[in-house]
Amino acid sequence: VQLQASGGGLVQAGDSLRLSCATSGLTFSHVTLGWFRQASGKEREFVATIRYSGHTYYADSVKGRFTISRDKAKNTVYLQMNSLKPEDTAVYYCAAGTGVILSSVRNRDQYNYWGQGTLVTVSS
Repeated sequence: VQLQASGGGLVQAGDSLRLSCATSGLTFSHVTLGWFRQASGKEREFVATIRYSGHTYYADSVKGRFTISRDKAKNTVYLQMNSLKPEDTAVYYCAAGTGVILSSVRNRDQYNYWGQGTLVTVSS
């Protein structure tokens, strides 16, 4: 299984950015796909996830601004980020879990495959 995140960069506050995570070796109908982020000096935190059912879940801090989606034909999961804020600055990681229980979708320990991360920097 491989996950390859891309799309990070330097943007200004209020701008938009779309992250992509190309996967291989996964069956989208059987996995939960998520995005986490880690700011400098902080723990990795949950951002968004999409279940195999298609249901999505978001951290309160990004709800209404970020949208997670997937393209099964391309084996790719996306994170559309709008109205970016300086506090969104972090390394963003995509992750996949084959046995993520519903009550723990925000728990990074539930995800057993991780991409390498892509840096998003939002300037004020």
